[in-house]
Amino acid sequence: MIVCKSPGEIEKMRAANALVARVLAELAAMVAPGVSTRDLDVAAERMVREGGAEPAFKGYRGYPATLCASVNEQVVHGIPSNRAMHEGDILSLDMGVKLNGFYGDSAVTVGVGRIGEDAQRLLQVTQEALERGIGQVRVGGRISDIGHAVQLHVESHGFSVVREFVGHGIGVALHEEPQIANYGEPGRGPRMVEGMVFAIEPMVNMGRPAVKVLADGWTAVTRDGSLSAHFEHTVAVTKNGPDVLTMRPSTVGTN
Repeated sequence: MIVCKSPGEIEKMRAANALVARVLAELAAMVAPGVSTRDLDVAAERMVREGGAEPAFKGYRGYPATLCASVNEQVVHGIPSNRAMHEGDILSLDMGVKLNGFYGDSAVTVGVGRIGEDAQRLLQVTQEALERGIGQVRVGGRISDIGHAVQLHVESHGFSVVREFVGHGIGVALHEEPQIANYGEPGRGPRMVEGMVFAIEPMVNMGRPAVKVLADGWTAVTRDGSLSAHFEHTVAVTKNGPDVLTMRPSTVGTN
């Protein structure tokens, strides 16, 4: 069942998601050669708790950290560690909070120092794919319209969309119905209704779409070792179109 939120509930979600956006922006500014993903995780938890919220991921199904920090070929759910980042790496930061009974969730991929042209193009195309997906959020539209727009844009640039992980509804639970794939044919699935809220999150590989999960049970990596990028926004369906609750400055790598 897809739960629609009232205007008051969406405002509570806006507060949770604004906190996520603010923390991610601060974390992105901290990313530099020599910084470890554990450093970022410690900072993330501190900022979340100072904001009056709880980390949404820490303890979720046993996940051990506040932040998912995925480097280079890591697609999603990278566990923070003492691994220092190097010039030219790319880093996906995925984080959620629970505030006043509602969840916020967002992700961004950033370059560590100067990155190569191919990596920069991967980040740009993935961010654009998210924007194309969000552009399909409208009353009366179909859920599959979102993923179709994402896939079309990604594949037109020679990249591939991850199939194993998808977006989702969000509200009083971190993961609610519906699932939102980043691929597929348009015009399928439930119709969008005012008050639905989605976490839309393309995961895009530079190479083939196949992924595997490492022995830690969490970290997903590309099977071919190619780079992967991940961008995510939480978006409400309104009569006037999409309302992005996790909006950040609109520059590549920080949106």
